[in-house]
Amino acid sequence: MFNLTYQRVGSRLRLRLAGAVLSGALLVACATANNREAADAAAPLVWPPAPAEPRVRFVQNIVGPLSIGQSASVLRRFSNFLIGDSGERENLVKPFGVALDEAGNLCVTDMGAGAVCYCDFRKKKWQRWFAAGKTRFAAPVAVARRNGVFYVADSELGKVLAFREDGRSELEIAAPLQRPVGVAIAGDSLFVADSQAHAVFVFDLRGQLRFQFGKRGAGAGEFNFPTHISADGRGQLFVTDSLNSRVQVFDEQGRFQSQIGSAGDTSGHFGRPKGAAADTFGHLYVADAVYDNVQVFALSGGLLLNWGQAGTGPGEFGMPGGVVISPGNQIYVADSFNHRVQVFQYLGQP
Repeated sequence: MFNLTYQRVGSRLRLRLAGAVLSGALLVACATANNREAADAAAPLVWPPAPAEPRVRFVQNIVGPLSIGQSASVLRRFSNFLIGDSGERENLVKPFGVALDEAGNLCVTDMGAGAVCYCDFRKKKWQRWFAAGKTRFAAPVAVARRNGVFYVADSELGKVLAFREDGRSELEIAAPLQRPVGVAIAGDSLFVADSQAHAVFVFDLRGQLRFQFGKRGAGAGEFNFPTHISADGRGQLFVTDSLNSRVQVFDEQGRFQSQIGSAGDTSGHFGRPKGAAADTFGHLYVADAVYDNVQVFALSGGLLLNWGQAGTGPGEFGMPGGVVISPGNQIYVADSFNHRVQVFQYLGQP
């Protein structure tokens, strides 16, 4: 009996010791893996890769309120707990258009949610609207903000809707618009790209039409389903002429200046160019929804850099859409099918 008991006790001890050793080994392995992951996460993601001098660095993903540091109130957290909500209901579904206001805060149109989102970085506040006044959004594709007023192009409604932060409608612009898809503000003018009219309409900020430019075609100053428009601080407009596979550059009077890119499947060419925006050095960044990348050009037309491929990791894209760049050369790219806005920082010099 004693020997049997001793043997059983001994067996249990050996099993415990073996378990402890195995657990220790697993802990060491997990710690090593975690350290490796932490080291990989800490290593900056830059393009082009070493040994080339880095020009662009990945900063973060913006997917919802938590991404900008907004924390839910105790009451909200308790309510979420009761209804089994993880707090992700306000996260982006299919972001498409992006813009920055005068304070550097981010505006995003979310076509998947039928909403317009606003990220106040200083206040760490995330807001969302599904309507301008009594008019619900159907397909909000582009946004601009000036003096507290949001201007939203809704392609399905065929209107540009303007509203304030309290949701109050400021104005609606319909005719002569047919299918507005892009909006930009430069000076005291609102520029609206219309894919169905193959033109750009120019309004004052109260919605009065000033003039228009463009018609369907493939020549200089002509369009074939334009999709995005942006303005830089030098009085230049960039219109993505999507089915002509190029970006056209105009002055604020609508006079053609130059063309960047053309159709093709190699670097410096486009499949389906979408958002286009210039940094303070005069480099033009263009997102391509077919090749899932961003290409950077000199305004003379020469390709400087490209990064990205299809995927879900940092610097990878799933149908990128709008692009906007801050005065500090921080780059925001709407990564539509990955339900996020990716943020990058330009590191280079002019």
